[in-house]
Amino acid sequence: MSQAVKNDKYGVNRNIDKVHCWPYLTRIEFLATLLIMVILTVWSITIDAPLEELASPSKTPNPAKAPWYFLGLQEMLVYFDPWIAGVILPGLIIVGLMIIPYIDTNPRGGGYYSFHQRKFAIIVFGFGYMLWVVLIIIGTFFRGPGWYFFYPWEAWDVHRIVALTNVDLPYLFGIRSYFWSSVFGGILVSGYYFLGVIFYFYLKKKHPEFMKKFGIIRYSIVVFLLLTMLALPIKMFLRIALNIKYVWVTPWFNI
Repeated sequence: MSQAVKNDKYGVNRNIDKVHCWPYLTRIEFLATLLIMVILTVWSITIDAPLEELASPSKTPNPAKAPWYFLGLQEMLVYFDPWIAGVILPGLIIVGLMIIPYIDTNPRGGGYYSFHQRKFAIIVFGFGYMLWVVLIIIGTFFRGPGWYFFYPWEAWDVHRIVALTNVDLPYLFGIRSYFWSSVFGGILVSGYYFLGVIFYFYLKKKHPEFMKKFGIIRYSIVVFLLLTMLALPIKMFLRIALNIKYVWVTPWFNI
């Protein structure tokens, strides 16, 4: 909070090194909470959401969808192996949120809301948040019977059969050998994450003082999580637009 006082451009007394959370910090949070409560209350009253009939063990609904708050996870299962989409990626999300206080060394912008002081952090977090919302929207409105992709103007035909020929990325390059497909995919994935190494030396040259203070360990964690997050929309594009199932195929895992 002391840093918040120093950064305050509205003329708070510089002779004090403390500032009360109320009203300088929690006032905005309290108003935002009231606004969200009003929106949720109006929404719950105006939107009709009747309970369905009792579940029947002899009839499986099509599509069988999870609750909306889990549809992001269910949608990720389309693009990755179950253990990656259901365990690894959610685990990385939780770990990434937990380590934010330990990797953010910027003393400015603390104690008050400031986009200018937190551009990178807010943009990255906002992108990840919206990416999760997009997954939920796709799973809710665009996935119909058979978990096929339906556009909003298309009717959900339970008898629809779509001939999708999903292939692995090495196949498009004429690689038919299982071994060389694994090698090719490994090179692509390794090269993708190697971009973080290249960017490290670029930042070290352009901003040596910042990189010295930030440290290679913090940088490695941030870049790994960032590249992993960006890999999800890349994989979504490859699957939806180009019918590419996997980039890297091995006997133990597929990415």
